[in-house]
Amino acid sequence: MASKAQLATLMDLARRETDDAAKRLGIALKAVDEARQKHEMLVGYREEYLKRFEAAQAAGITPMAYRNFVAFIEKLETAVKGQLDMIKHAEYRGEQEKAAWQASERKRMSYSTLNDRADAAALKLENKRDQKQMDEHAARQAYYKR
Repeated sequence: MASKAQLATLMDLARRETDDAAKRLGIALKAVDEARQKHEMLVGYREEYLKRFEAAQAAGITPMAYRNFVAFIEKLETAVKGQLDMIKHAEYRGEQEKAAWQASERKRMSYSTLNDRADAAALKLENKRDQKQMDEHAARQAYYKR
């Protein structure tokens, strides 16, 4: 079994790794949230622009203005689809970071368990020694009282 100092070093390294993984997970989750917000903004802007397009059509627009509206709406559609891809990528990255955090947390917990077992074994050994000393002391006291 590893020494107490070695276990302490391993536990410290595992804690740092877990902390770093948690930070990366936080960043990844923030990126997912930001990507979703941007998507919602683009969808809202597209809907607003479509309403303006419909209003302009009802009022009567030139063929050139019609082409410009349609071209811009197509660009907005492309942007919305691209943002959906960004959300998927950010979610995938978030899942990867979550898995990495879980793995580092398991490692940290296993070192903690090993440390707890080492502490329990040391305590058991110390208690055994104390009991042996007490038994020897009691035996000497009984011998000398005769």
